[in-house]
Amino acid sequence: MAHTTSSPSQTRPAYAGIGSRATPPAVLDLMTRAASWLSAKGWVLRTGMAAGADQAFYRGASTHGAFELYLPWPTFEADAHAPSCGTEQFVLGEPTPAAYELAARFHPAWSRLTRAVRALHARNAHQVLGADLASPARFVLCWTPDGSLDGRGRRVGGTGQALRIAHHHGIAVFNLARPEHLQRLARCCTEATG
Repeated sequence: MAHTTSSPSQTRPAYAGIGSRATPPAVLDLMTRAASWLSAKGWVLRTGMAAGADQAFYRGASTHGAFELYLPWPTFEADAHAPSCGTEQFVLGEPTPAAYELAARFHPAWSRLTRAVRALHARNAHQVLGADLASPARFVLCWTPDGSLDGRGRRVGGTGQALRIAHHHGIAVFNLARPEHLQRLARCCTEATG
């Protein structure tokens, strides 16, 4: 595994692979296959390692692709991201102060959040905008129960923060809870594997 001090997305296109911890198993499988396919095409995954969608994307990308992990604190889901062979990996162990400032602007109830929840939301800013908060992902691939594209739905959970930031920055969102997005990705993955 090649640990880097600079993010792989400085030289290659990146996408944010995120979503709910309650993502359905069939969608998790598609996320893993999509991440593997995108990695083979040279895309860099950005994710946060939460159980469910984040870890499904990680499993696919860590096989042979480059990825960036944005964690809320250094020990977050440590067992889930064991060293991978043949990958280029960048890990930011906690959000930057600027990420906290940005997250506060996008969360509707920031003042009521605990310190840990603020850290989770601040790392979402990095997933979408990169380590420097100035290198936007080309798109967001996710699953939320309500199929939201802008993070304003009632059932978006923590993923809503990333979707609000992406929407504000004009970044395309593909939510696999939407049948047309799910079918399009499934077709791409099926065609790619023959």
